Amino acid sequence: MPSTRGLEIGTGLFVMLGFAALAFLTTQLPGGKLSVASASSSYRVTARFENVGDLKAGAPVTMAGVKVGRVAGVRFDSQDYKAVVDLTIDRQYNRIPDDSWANIETSGLLGARYVGLDAGGSETFLVDTGQIENTQSAMVLEKLVNKLFAAFASRPATGSGAKE
Repeated sequence: MPSTRGLEIGTGLFVMLGFAALAFLTTQLPGGKLSVASASSSYRVTARFENVGDLKAGAPVTMAGVKVGRVAGVRFDSQDYKAVVDLTIDRQYNRIPDDSWANIETSGLLGARYVGLDAGGSETFLVDTGQIENTQSAMVLEKLVNKLFAAFASRPATGSGAKE
């Protein structure tokens, strides 16, 4: 019987290489906390949502498709039963109108969640510790499917197939 020692070593190296590649990729994915902005180069604002889906800290904040900041944290407010999202916006984007909209969006059909900002028309701008009042919650795919099935289930049957 030929020696399988070489095959075992090769398989072990292949598995180790796979784990190393996986570890590298998880640190490079969007939403990873690789770069931490200093307090002087950014400002914080909050937004309250009915539903944030699976939005996580570290997710990007974009405006017109350009990354302008990151989600600093997501917490639940037990007083008004809403999710409070803390956003860190890069200070170079200090002219975002204070009546802008914050939307929970998804990259792709089932991709990661992020916050998208749509500019308002106000002449005053968001400031440090400010709040975005206009928000649009996440669209949860399961809820949409349930509504679709409920609509079909409540629809009366049309025709029995028999001629009258």
